[in-house]
Amino acid sequence: MTDTVSQLCTLLEPFNTNGTALSAATDISADLNIDSVTVMDFVMEVEDHFDIEIPLNVLSETRTVADLAKVVEARTRKG
Repeated sequence: MTDTVSQLCTLLEPFNTNGTALSAATDISADLNIDSVTVMDFVMEVEDHFDIEIPLNVLSETRTVADLAKVVEARTRKG
């Protein structure tokens, strides 16, 4: 899981315009102060990087980097 978190933090870095320290506990939209369109851009990057698809209903329950890492790992295991 820590490897997935570090990869997600790397992917999230270009969207981190306010220089927040990124960690598993980072709340993607609240801590980084990014809007839903930017979140979707980030999610597309994640989907491309891991070659997965994340359904919107799953995404709506995903708040932190750790939450997203769990989703990514579950989706990559299915593939």
